[in-house]
Amino acid sequence: MIIKGNKGRIFGEVRVPGDKSISHRSIILGAMAEGDTLVKNGLISEDIIRTIQAFRSMGVSIEVEEDGILIHGVGLGGLKKPAEPIDCGNSGTTARLLSGILAGQTFSSTLIGDESLSKRPMDRVIIPLSKMGANIRGRENKYLPLEIRPAKGKLKALSYELPVASAQVKSAILLATLFAQGITEVIEKKTTRDHTERMLEYFGCHIRKKDKSIIMDSEAFLEGKNIYVPGDISSAAYFIVAATLIKGSNLVVRDVGINPTRNGIIHVLKSMGADITTFNERVINNEPVGDISVKYAPLKGVTMDREITAIIIDEIPILAVAACLAQGRTVIRDVQELKYKESNRIEAISKELRKMGAKIEAVEDGLIIEGVDRLQGAEVDSHGDHRIAMALSIGGLAAYGDTQIDNHQCVNVSYPSFYDTLASLYI
Repeated sequence: MIIKGNKGRIFGEVRVPGDKSISHRSIILGAMAEGDTLVKNGLISEDIIRTIQAFRSMGVSIEVEEDGILIHGVGLGGLKKPAEPIDCGNSGTTARLLSGILAGQTFSSTLIGDESLSKRPMDRVIIPLSKMGANIRGRENKYLPLEIRPAKGKLKALSYELPVASAQVKSAILLATLFAQGITEVIEKKTTRDHTERMLEYFGCHIRKKDKSIIMDSEAFLEGKNIYVPGDISSAAYFIVAATLIKGSNLVVRDVGINPTRNGIIHVLKSMGADITTFNERVINNEPVGDISVKYAPLKGVTMDREITAIIIDEIPILAVAACLAQGRTVIRDVQELKYKESNRIEAISKELRKMGAKIEAVEDGLIIEGVDRLQGAEVDSHGDHRIAMALSIGGLAAYGDTQIDNHQCVNVSYPSFYDTLASLYI
C-alpha cells in the first residue's frame, strides 16, 4: 500500500464501523440469552467472524444479514460440545472471553489460535478461572492451546484483584460467574473498558460497581435484546489524529462510542492542544454515543498520566504518531501491556517511525518522543498488526513523500474498509 503524503487534507463526515469490543460481547451474550438478539451496525471483521464461528460450532444459529446479525440464543444451558477445536485465529478477545464461558460447561473443549495468538499469555485467565474451580490447562500452563474440561461440580464465585489492567481478564471472570455459585468481586487497580458490565446489565444481570470493585451475582437470566453497536472510537482515532495533524482539515465523526472508559484519546489529544468537540450525546443500550468534530490544530508534547494509559492502550500507536509531530517531548509510560498484543507494539511503532525520521525511543514500559517538524515518507512494515498498519498510514499522510506500508492487509482484523474510507476523506 502506497500512501502519498502532504497532498491534501482530511475533510467531510464519516461513520466508522461498529465497535469491535461491543460487537464481540453482543454475539457472546446474545448466544447465551433466551430468545433472539438482533445486532445492528455490528462489525464484520476477521476477529468477529472467529467469535461467530465459535458459537456456531456450539450449536447457536447466527445469521449475518443486511440489516444486522441475528442470533437465536440457546440460553445459558444450551451450548453443545464443538466437534473440533475452536480456532480463535488472531483474536485475543475471542480466546479469553470464551475461556470464561467454556469453564462452566459440562463438555470438554479446546481453544487454539494462529502463531501470533499462541504466543500471547493466557495464564492471566487460567489463574483466576482455576481459582473458581475450572479445569483448564494451557501449553506450559501459559499459552494456547487451552484444554478446558468440565469442573468438578459448579464453579464458585470469587474475589479477585486484577494483577494487570485487562478488560479481557475481567470479562472472562464475569462470564464464568454466569455458571457459578455466589457473588463475584473483581477489583481493578486501574479502570479498564466496561462494555461487558454494561451489556450484562442490559441483558438482565444484577451487576454493580462499588469504588474499584465490580460485583456480580451469579444467579442470572439473560434475555435477548436488540443492540445498536456505536462506531468504534479506536477506529475513529486514526481519522481524528489525521485531521488534527494535517492543515486545513475539518472532520465530523458520526455516531461513535464515547464511553468514558474508552474516550481517553479525546482527553489526551485535547491536552496536547487538539481542536475537538463532542456533541449530540445520548445513551443507546447502556452505551454513551455521540458525534465528534475535529479541526487542524498544532500540538504540544505531554506526559500521559499513568491513570489514563489503561483506557488508551489500543490508541497508543496512533498517539505516538501525533506526538512525533507535536512540539516538545511526550512521555508515555506504564504501557508494557503493549508487548503482548498482535505485535510488541512498543518496539514495532518506534522502529517504524524512526524510519520516517521520528525521534522516538522505546523504553521498558513505554515510549519517549521528541517532536520533529516533519516526517519523511519511507518503506515501513506493519509487523502483521492492524493498529500499527493504520497508525503508520496516518503518519504517511502527514509526511513528505510517499510511504509504502508492507503487510497492510492485516487491517482486515478490525477495519476491512480502512483504506477506502481514508481515500474518501483525503482530498
